[in-house]
Amino acid sequence: MSEQRLYGFERKVPVYTSADVVVVGGGPAGTAAAIGAARCGKRVVLLEKSGQLGGMGTLGNVSIFMPIGNVTGIYREIIAETLAQYLPEDHDKSIAPQYSPFLLRHYLNEKMKKEGVDVYYHADFVGTVHEEGRVRAVVASTREGLRAFEGSQFIDCTGDARVAIDAGVPYRSGREEDGLTQPMTLMFMMQNTGKKVTPLLPEGCYHYNDVSDLPQGRRLYWERNDDGTLLVNMTRVKGNGARIADINYAETEALRQVFSVANYLQRNGFETYVLSHVAGQVGVRETNQIEALYTLTEQDVVGGRRFEDVVAQTNYEIDIHSPDGKKTTDERKVSGYDIPYRCMVPAGFDNLLVAGRAISATHVAMSSMRVQPTCYALGQAAGIAASLAVDDSVPCRDVRIGELHKRLQEQGVRFKK
Repeated sequence: MSEQRLYGFERKVPVYTSADVVVVGGGPAGTAAAIGAARCGKRVVLLEKSGQLGGMGTLGNVSIFMPIGNVTGIYREIIAETLAQYLPEDHDKSIAPQYSPFLLRHYLNEKMKKEGVDVYYHADFVGTVHEEGRVRAVVASTREGLRAFEGSQFIDCTGDARVAIDAGVPYRSGREEDGLTQPMTLMFMMQNTGKKVTPLLPEGCYHYNDVSDLPQGRRLYWERNDDGTLLVNMTRVKGNGARIADINYAETEALRQVFSVANYLQRNGFETYVLSHVAGQVGVRETNQIEALYTLTEQDVVGGRRFEDVVAQTNYEIDIHSPDGKKTTDERKVSGYDIPYRCMVPAGFDNLLVAGRAISATHVAMSSMRVQPTCYALGQAAGIAASLAVDDSVPCRDVRIGELHKRLQEQGVRFKK
């Protein structure tokens, strides 16, 4: 084994700007958190490592919203303003609309301008400045070098809990028994040309000859029949997307699978379809979960548990793509349950919240709460809670839940009893 070398150094990093609330990560949770805080009258900075908002919904082309059984709050606004034909009159009606990731990207840009959120693109989180249970600033790598962003409250919406972990918040990854996480998937689109096309791969390079050969052992896709767009979720790569070696392997292996799967489809029922779009990066289902004031459990999910400090509700199924490389998926229906605010509150910090799929949850519970609509709900609640902490000069753990619920209701959130 080669000797591991560690380097310690100090350098001065200029402060670029300050805000009441600093949100790190511009996916569903981050965009909703920024909007929620801005609507409470706070100056909000949103840092996004890429050139677009939307997280896996745009960057990863996971361009279908899974049904959650409570279409409410900012998520409902998005549906109303971009996919009005799917908007249910009843908040409780489950919907699963497929959408254009390009339209959502544009929509979120304009939404941030309208809400008065200061978005900084190509601002990749590097580290925290923290002391005595408070985050003072986050440092990001920008086009102008390292820059610090100061704030009163911080919300980690990185998906991997990178801010929280860097600050020293305890965390765990994957299954309790072995730490294995759900596999990664590279989404892609195919387009119906209306005429037979030449398959991508020549004779002898099929790779997949029947369904059992496919990476997931099944066909899984959605089609927008009005324009002939096929959204394909059929690649699968074992590994943890928060690890360097695993993500490096996944990016190349998943792309190899894309071409092989597309070739299979072109020879098996989709002879008139061409490969039209491949996501810019592999989609990651699961990495790290923080340890917070409460951990959402499998029993909470299957038992339909209700909490007084509820901030999100969902009835999305338990949905575990096999972490150990098998071509199986553990799918179990649930009737609906609450996610409590405490799952977003790290115990040792006064001004840090974590929203999105990295909240405190077990492996099984996380497989249900990880989808985009739920992350929008968690983010909106986190943005409002951070604002209340600023108003009352209290730690996040002491935010008044009654007032949080009142503000959520004012922003269009409805909870089922």
